[in-house]
Amino acid sequence: MFRAGWPRLSAFTAAVLGLCLLVSLAGGQAAELKFFRIGTGSTAGTYFPVGGLIANAISKPPGSRECERGGSCGVPGLIGAAVSTHGSVANIEAIATGELESGLSQADVAYWAYSGTGIFEKRGAVASIRSIANLFPESVHLVVRRDIVANSVADLRGRRISVDREGSGTRVDALLVLKAYGLGPKNMDLVSVAANQAIDMVREGSLDGFFFVAGTPAGAVAELADESRIHLLPITGPKAEALTEAVPFFAPISIPAGTYFNVGQTQTISVGAQWLVSAEMSEETVYGITKALWHENSRRLLDGGHPKGQLIRLETAIHGLGAPLHPGAARYYREHGLIGEQALEPEAPETQ
Repeated sequence: MFRAGWPRLSAFTAAVLGLCLLVSLAGGQAAELKFFRIGTGSTAGTYFPVGGLIANAISKPPGSRECERGGSCGVPGLIGAAVSTHGSVANIEAIATGELESGLSQADVAYWAYSGTGIFEKRGAVASIRSIANLFPESVHLVVRRDIVANSVADLRGRRISVDREGSGTRVDALLVLKAYGLGPKNMDLVSVAANQAIDMVREGSLDGFFFVAGTPAGAVAELADESRIHLLPITGPKAEALTEAVPFFAPISIPAGTYFNVGQTQTISVGAQWLVSAEMSEETVYGITKALWHENSRRLLDGGHPKGQLIRLETAIHGLGAPLHPGAARYYREHGLIGEQALEPEAPETQ
């Protein structure tokens, strides 16, 4: 889970913070600054770099050039900060407690949190989360050491597999996938480590494989593929089809050949990555942030900053939302004809 202190920040955010400190010291403008944290995930995943791009797009530090003159087109005085966290569940919890203003989350985790169902049934609903936008699809990577003889999920019986840490969306999906194939802690050795640690354990041979839910290409997977240490197992067939029917936020997806070195095309499942915010955030602030995200100048940042940035499109911004839109975001989408007067209600999935 996210903890306050000295969080890992994106390079852009760190640079902006340093610049703004100098500006505030020189001009006494500290009161104009407003920080807006975006909880992401592991630095080895997709959330962290994409969160950094979004932080860049919505920021407009004091003293920056005007948008019309080639400067920042973000919210005046706002500085976005991409913060590395444990992932979806941790981000939602941190939004609820005020440790974060916003965070990225898988659509299914967002729905279960908002509705108090699924993995949040015991904890209770997190009614304070709202959506800003659906961003991009995330693929469920089932990474296995190249020397392990396995052709399907079912072949992992008895194997030592990491399902990621408590608080991560990867863990939620990994356990759903394994359960769909009749696997779990009774017939497997399940390990709870972050992707960075899983990489090292695969290298040293102490781990047979790991799950990782991220947009492609995922750094944790690419690193091992470049060393020819792993292959990807498909998540397909009747059991996968039953899972996507039971959990509508899951959808079939194909990871194309060549996405990772020496790894062929792999059929798997995906879930939407979404940007959530606290319901307590002012309508004007979220409206400005939403407007900045979809500004035409942000398009260049997103397209050039990360492969998944190219998939962050206005036309899919309200698809499959796990929590209702924040009024500020709804106002922007209403102005642009994406929604009517009624706010969208999320579609309910079923757990396994």
